[in-house]
Amino acid sequence: MRLFENPLLQLFAARALAMIPRGGAEYGECQAAAADIVEGDDASWYRSWTTLGDTVAEWAAVSDDKGHYLSASDAWLKAATYYRTAYYPLYGTPVDPRLVLGFRREEESFRRFAELRKLREVEVPFDGVKLRGYLCPAQGPEEAERRPVVVSVGGVGTNLHERWGMHGLPAVRRGYHCLLLDGPGQGRGLIELGLPMRPDWEYVMTPVLADLRRRPEVDPDRIALVGVGFGAFLAARTAAAFPEVAALVTDPGPWDLGAEPPDDDAFADPVMRWLYQRAGMWAHGFHDLDAYVEDLARYRLTEIVGDIGCPTFVTAAEADLFSHRAARFYQALECQKTFTVFTRAEGAAGPLELWNRSRLDQRVYDWLDETLHHYPGMLGPGAYC
Repeated sequence: MRLFENPLLQLFAARALAMIPRGGAEYGECQAAAADIVEGDDASWYRSWTTLGDTVAEWAAVSDDKGHYLSASDAWLKAATYYRTAYYPLYGTPVDPRLVLGFRREEESFRRFAELRKLREVEVPFDGVKLRGYLCPAQGPEEAERRPVVVSVGGVGTNLHERWGMHGLPAVRRGYHCLLLDGPGQGRGLIELGLPMRPDWEYVMTPVLADLRRRPEVDPDRIALVGVGFGAFLAARTAAAFPEVAALVTDPGPWDLGAEPPDDDAFADPVMRWLYQRAGMWAHGFHDLDAYVEDLARYRLTEIVGDIGCPTFVTAAEADLFSHRAARFYQALECQKTFTVFTRAEGAAGPLELWNRSRLDQRVYDWLDETLHHYPGMLGPGAYC
């Protein structure tokens, strides 16, 4: 499914295409958007994906107005994907007003999807503001009241709307609740609240975990953290600080972020340029690349990795820029641990296992089921879909 020659544009497109099996995109729609894009012209990229988002949002509204809520929810979710895809090339400072508008359209579309899917909107007080997200209730019989919960931890460049497809849907289908939340440097926390990323993610998660433990539908002894991308580092920091965390998944395994600063040759790769010079600098609140790279030295696990006491599932993927850190992290862990490499042979190589997320889901959630003693199949056939 190659739509673009430019590797950065192809990565952006792949993130939309990866939502197809999650109901968040259609190949024909993505292909139609790609056909109107001139590679290297960010304006044509934004215009084409936004036009697609507007079209699908109109379809959603028609079904919504007539009470066809399943059709409407499906279309609202796709519209959110397309609005999000439109603004990826605009990451950076000064913040482009088109990016803010695109995010707001994405947020509105996803909020209506969430209402129709009965996701519960949550607000967690944090440093004088409120972090907004969703507690996605598990599918299955209502008599099983208290469920384990997966806390989705994102990184730079991914928000809670995208992580519905990455973490929320596979979790709730297996009888887990899932918390989707954006913090500093992510989604609404960055775009609307202006909060920069910070290394002490345990500070961010203190009120979040306290809120979860108070909820009657959540089993406080079975809280799992699942971190993706940069979020794997943040999840690991949190697990080290909170011994009550029952399980940790890092996708891929993280390590000290300042241990291997990129050299000038690395920025010949357009993906690396975007990750550092656009997404990274903006999310971390820097305008100077050298200062940003120097600041990454504060993002360390070396001194605290031994404090991670919960069972930990570490992933790596062939052809992924950052998976080489995973083995170092795995070796340093002193807890019960599992290491899995996703390969080209199984169609799961590359960043975030985008081309075969279902294989990652299978490995991760089978492990979580066994680790947390959560066996949804025992509730009877047909309970989960």
